[in-house]
Amino acid sequence: MNKAGEIRVIALGLIRDSERIFLSEGYDPVKQETFYRALGGGVEFGETSRAALEREFQEEIQADLTNIKYLGCIENLFTFNGRQGHEIIQLYQCDFVDFKFYQLENLVFSESQTHKHRALWIDISRLKSGEFKLVPEVFFEYL
Repeated sequence: MNKAGEIRVIALGLIRDSERIFLSEGYDPVKQETFYRALGGGVEFGETSRAALEREFQEEIQADLTNIKYLGCIENLFTFNGRQGHEIIQLYQCDFVDFKFYQLENLVFSESQTHKHRALWIDISRLKSGEFKLVPEVFFEYL
């Protein structure tokens, strides 16, 4: 998450396989709520958002991307863990190069030595029904 008063620029990749989408699971301890969001991460100074997207997928799950297509820019104001956040999301549609990722049920990855996350395929219908919470909700416009 960004420092207080800062806007964070991130690049996220929507990866779809028929009627399911590959998402990262998160948990807000203050709200006691599990949520799901596209994978990706922060854009570093001097790096394009597309390069950041490819780097983040390599760093987090050792995955190469193909068919990368820019979808748009989303401004996301939110509260996480009791703190206000502000992100500018550069959103891309993409595919995995390696077919093995489409066969996974889920995988565990680390963003740092202390934070483990899970990524998994979720049926879009389960997101639309509210069974699973997709953030930010504007992502529905791209599904």
